[in-house]
Amino acid sequence: MELKLNRPICFFDLETTGIDVARDRIVEIAIVKIYPNGNKESKTWLVNPTIPIPPHATAVHGISNEKVANEPTFKELASQVHNMIKDSDLAGFNSDRFDIPLLAEELLRAEVDFDMKNRVSVDVQTIFHKMEERTLSAAYKFYCGEILNNAHSAAADTEATYEILKAQLERYPELENDMKALSEFTTRKKFVDFAGFIALNAEGQEIFTFGKHKGALVEEILEKEPGYFGWIQNADFPLYTKKVLTGIKLRKLNTKQ
Repeated sequence: MELKLNRPICFFDLETTGIDVARDRIVEIAIVKIYPNGNKESKTWLVNPTIPIPPHATAVHGISNEKVANEPTFKELASQVHNMIKDSDLAGFNSDRFDIPLLAEELLRAEVDFDMKNRVSVDVQTIFHKMEERTLSAAYKFYCGEILNNAHSAAADTEATYEILKAQLERYPELENDMKALSEFTTRKKFVDFAGFIALNAEGQEIFTFGKHKGALVEEILEKEPGYFGWIQNADFPLYTKKVLTGIKLRKLNTKQ
């Protein structure tokens, strides 16, 4: 079964220095772009993360400091990556919780504006976990009947994720072959930022999910306690969270004019 697309969708996978979205860096990125007419474009980059790759990370993906020493930094690659994904929906395996948030941090760090306002995301892992509860390698064997060679290679994992989604649509007729519907199916919670510090309540209003103002309306806190905005901007929060908070503050200011 091929995907029914109204716009391109980019399947992508990251290999990184670790799992901290705000602090860790990309060492490899692979993107497979699928067009509505079925054409496919793929690209893989090795990336110099500009920070040491811990041995435990190298043990997972096999990418050492020496291997990427002469590779471009993400800042040098950012425009190429953004140009490939800017007109597309996004998909991956655990991408909503890890790959998209970390990619957003890297792009914003490289001064490339990025958000999800005009696109949707499909997390293939969530479909898998809701239906079968397994890992990527098991998913590939279960849905595609093949062994996933070179697991934890970004290119192999990306291709496997694309093949798994097509097989999932074949297996589960109740899943609609539509990226917006799949995005809604794979969305776990209604967070405004990727890291989950700002969420939507039942009325669709932004609320804080942490700290002394947990559950409080963001707009009300920013008005009553303006110093809280400054504290978050200067603290070790993800760049995308700061971007979202700034947008809420500017929106509130504009409504007062």
